[in-house]
Amino acid sequence: MSTLAILISLFMLMFLAYRGVSVLILAPIMAALAVLLSGDISLMLPIYTETFMGALGQYLLTFFPIFLLGAIFGQLIADSGAASSIAHWFTRVLGPKHAILTVVLACAALTYGGVSLFVVAFAIYPIAKVMFYKAGIPKRIIPGAIALGAFTFTMTALPGTPAIQNAIPIPYYGTNVFAAPGLGIIASIIMFATGWLWLSSRAKAAQAKGEGYGQHNDGVEHESIDETNPMPIWLAFSPLILVIGLNALFTYVIFPGMDFFAVNERFTSLDPSKKTGMWAIIISLVLACVWLIAIAWSRWKHLKDTINKGTLGSMLPAFNTASEVGYGAVIASLAGFAILRDLVLNVSPGNPLISEAVAMSALAGITGSSSGGLSIALQTLGADYLRMAIENNISPELLHRVAVIAAGGFDTLPHCGAIITLLSICGMNHRQSYMNIAAVTIIGPVFALAVVITLGTLFGSF
Repeated sequence: MSTLAILISLFMLMFLAYRGVSVLILAPIMAALAVLLSGDISLMLPIYTETFMGALGQYLLTFFPIFLLGAIFGQLIADSGAASSIAHWFTRVLGPKHAILTVVLACAALTYGGVSLFVVAFAIYPIAKVMFYKAGIPKRIIPGAIALGAFTFTMTALPGTPAIQNAIPIPYYGTNVFAAPGLGIIASIIMFATGWLWLSSRAKAAQAKGEGYGQHNDGVEHESIDETNPMPIWLAFSPLILVIGLNALFTYVIFPGMDFFAVNERFTSLDPSKKTGMWAIIISLVLACVWLIAIAWSRWKHLKDTINKGTLGSMLPAFNTASEVGYGAVIASLAGFAILRDLVLNVSPGNPLISEAVAMSALAGITGSSSGGLSIALQTLGADYLRMAIENNISPELLHRVAVIAAGGFDTLPHCGAIITLLSICGMNHRQSYMNIAAVTIIGPVFALAVVITLGTLFGSF
């Protein structure tokens, strides 16, 4: 009965999330439903206060600095004019005929540099719609182009990306954001190539039918790309380069050469080797924020408002994901979870990479969130996968990269909050644009995942 209770709870979580119910209230209610259906009514309140809130709090203790600094950095990039300068630069270099490639690369540059995908969508859409209108490309393809650049390879595969998804496995596997860089680059190329080819073929097919931009009543025919007082392009790119460069410097040069004797003496239960990956991201984001404020000092009319907006913007994503982690902890505490756990772990006993990929993909799909699904899976199964990897001589770095790429596959099912928000920003609906989004965010990443697992199994992590 407990297993059935878990499945009912998961189904209701997915269904109600798709209907727009906030995960903040949905996660504890669905956790309580699972407990209720399992027959543990007397334990409901202790499970909420100790298990649910304990896991939620621990997640925030670990990852909230990344959410906070990433959101502030993204808001600084947007309000300083750096984001629009980068988009304009790609537009000038590639021209309106290459509108799809321009949008994909602009989104990729911003997200790889640490800008939130939501900030990127808001910043790029006004430019994208003008470019697509001038090029005669259907507007319904814009969400797919933004999703390819912001929701795929720069989120899960490119080595060093400061996306929260790439940071989540660090404390579980003792890795860093540059884990398995060669495999990450191969996966990125596959995701980019398959997605770009798909979108380009859809645009050509539409143009062959004479479809054009379409009638959308969004006023695009009266708009132009505003390049008033642009930030010099080298200056606009510098904060993004700084995030990746400093991250690599601290990960591979500074921290490996440091003596952590004083740290170990003060914090006896702390293992610095499992924390330096997180520390490197925090330091790089802080310094990049300071640099961005300095280089755009004359542009800041409302710096306080920008920082406050970024700070507030970090709260909802952080607490949404933490609530999903709390839900996962409650599910893991129920008797029926042992059956589901054994089923997942035994998907491929000789190759934990396949089992891990199935677990991450399934939970990301159910929750409609790559970070949420990844967090739940690692919270409940991370130790098992690390043990299995050691037993099978599999590198933790390979585990890290497979987990992150897998979480970025089925997370964009129709109920995904990020997809619903993206469609809203672009003024589109699922019927008009979801097929293109699914093609670039599910098919490409799943194919890339299969290639990474195959290469990792044959040649190990590289």
